[in-house]
Amino acid sequence: MLPEAVAGALERGQVLAEPGTVGVHRHFFADLAVLAADQGGVGLRDGERLAVYLRAATVSGTLALLKGTEVLRPLHQGSVAVALEHPVPVERGQRFAVRHAGRAVGSGTVTGLSR
Repeated sequence: MLPEAVAGALERGQVLAEPGTVGVHRHFFADLAVLAADQGGVGLRDGERLAVYLRAATVSGTLALLKGTEVLRPLHQGSVAVALEHPVPVERGQRFAVRHAGRAVGSGTVTGLSR
């Protein structure tokens, strides 16, 4: 259990970690899976603006499709790069969710980090 002074000092999206174990990043690489169309999945194109949910933080981000992909369609998975509006704590292997136009459209796993 956290001491009340520490618990009260944390804000939404922050993490409590040993110094140097988790870094803040504005860019990361990931494998992204798009939901089925009947579950809200839509085709995602290069340059799409998304709401990215990392832990308890919600950050706007821009999607870049990798490996010559033009569109990531429902029920497909692909490698992407995400540029976030502002830096947040991100770790390799971390799971995240994405929303587009107010709808959940997919989820992914962070595969690489970039400052």
